[in-house]
Amino acid sequence: MQTLITFILVFGVIVMVHEFGHFFFAKKAGVRVREFAIGMGPKLFQKQYNGTTYTLRILPVGGYVRMASRAEAEENPLQAGMTVTVGLTDQVVDQINLSDQVEIIGGRPFVVNDFDLVDDLYLEGYFEGDATMTRLAVDHDATMIEPDGTAVLIAPRDTQFESAKLWQRALINFAGPMNNFLLTIILFVGVAFALPGVTTTNLDHVQNHSAAMQAGLKSGDQIEKIDGKPVKSWQAMQTQVQMSTSKNLTVTYQRAGKSHETTVTPQTKTVQGQKVRQIGVTPAMTKAPGARLNYAWQVTVQSVTQIWHAIIGLFQNFSLNKLGGPVAIYKNTQTASAFGIISVISFTAMLSINLGMMNLLPIPALDGGKLFLNLLEAIFRRPISEKFELGLTMAGAALLVVLMIAVTGNDLMRYFIK
Repeated sequence: MQTLITFILVFGVIVMVHEFGHFFFAKKAGVRVREFAIGMGPKLFQKQYNGTTYTLRILPVGGYVRMASRAEAEENPLQAGMTVTVGLTDQVVDQINLSDQVEIIGGRPFVVNDFDLVDDLYLEGYFEGDATMTRLAVDHDATMIEPDGTAVLIAPRDTQFESAKLWQRALINFAGPMNNFLLTIILFVGVAFALPGVTTTNLDHVQNHSAAMQAGLKSGDQIEKIDGKPVKSWQAMQTQVQMSTSKNLTVTYQRAGKSHETTVTPQTKTVQGQKVRQIGVTPAMTKAPGARLNYAWQVTVQSVTQIWHAIIGLFQNFSLNKLGGPVAIYKNTQTASAFGIISVISFTAMLSINLGMMNLLPIPALDGGKLFLNLLEAIFRRPISEKFELGLTMAGAALLVVLMIAVTGNDLMRYFIK
């Protein structure tokens, strides 16, 4: 149960922060956010505020933002021939009820013959019991109660995503991943100040008979460079040792105020089933606030670097084992929660930056795919064909669904069936 609750919280926070980025900048650009949903599936609760309906849904995983758009307008559940209930104020429609689950006070049944809720904003038809064809004006901010009872504002053209300027649309698309990056930094800052101390590039202990001792390194030495590359953090040093393909490493270090250079031959050991390169040293720790902030930043940079290399490796040699879906996240959450709250926060930070970077891949239906279309529009200086954009998005969505099914199946095999 503890793992399940932690999984829901971790996944929920990451997705909500991501969606809030889209939400915030859409609002700033004048794009109508019709719904901000927490969770997925059937609706449990709704509250309309400042033009947006906030809903809580039954499956406590993830969430989404529904922006007014061409696609939203085309998927309008209102159809000619339907009988709806309309609410009128001064003979202007301000409520359209399509649901049999909700009643509106003073509403009148209306048979729809024709309508336009995008440009001209009208309903045409007749009231039940009166055969006179009537054309009713619809308020720009009218509420539509959808068949499942969700009440959202209609989506006139001037409120649609496509009506925003190009740079605004690009910023809306980028805002989700950007928020994931910001969340990662904030979480790592929290971890840095929660720890008793943070690592430095100074050596605390050099193991007997280790590669470092054989190279002449001693406790108190400060590592400055490895193979000529400056070392800014302990994590960066570890990565440089791991990523290097050279048998020997040239290590520049400072001792007693003087710079020295030596050659270290890392030893390869197997740790938890993986081969790692080690030189046999541990870092000195510090409690200084500045060092803690630097630690948080360096860990963030290190995380970005690791994920970037993982993405490159995925394209160079694709394998489902290099990907993980909800099942893998759940299992990793279980592992992280066993080590306490700091481990969970660090895992959340890593997962957040992972989501942000994966979303920036130029794959249709992902934020990166949308940004790529924004770039094409900027290059050709004209809007992308609606048909072309829809086709790409549908193809990308289909690919992602197939991939998610394959990844989930592979995760089940790896973690439960084997």
